Amino acid sequence: MTVSSKPGALSTEARNLHWLLTNLVDEVPGLISVAVVSSDGLLLLSSDPGQNAERVPAQGPAGPRGSSADLATIVSGLGSLTIGAARLMDGGGVKQTMVAMDEGSLFVMSISDGSLLGVHATPDCDMSVVAYHMALFVGRAGHVLTPELRSELRQSRERAGAR
Repeated sequence: MTVSSKPGALSTEARNLHWLLTNLVDEVPGLISVAVVSSDGLLLLSSDPGQNAERVPAQGPAGPRGSSADLATIVSGLGSLTIGAARLMDGGGVKQTMVAMDEGSLFVMSISDGSLLGVHATPDCDMSVVAYHMALFVGRAGHVLTPELRSELRQSRERAGAR
């Protein structure tokens, strides 16, 4: 992955987050689509090459309806639902949500400050491997995903969308 040196190039932290996502997608078999979503439901980073200012390669078949934006919407909604359920049940914070379907799996894990990591995987994926690598991503990304970095990622996505 290369980064341009022109004005508006991504910061080291943003490039590192892109690298972490690329590594997650490359290292874990069975991932279809991956999305990092802000606490307000905006897609910050995805495995969909058309969705990032700095392209991250997509692996395998398309995600929900072929769009990382759709995955972000699902992840945000599921995240909100599980947080509400945990509050009603006095369950504390939600660490991970997993939905097993006939034709795939959906994993949602809290990153930090309300941000979420969502993964859509194939039905034959090794769920423990997916969860383990998601936890590694969250552990590495959680301390870097500051309000400033989230703002930079939003702006970079807006610039990429304007092209």
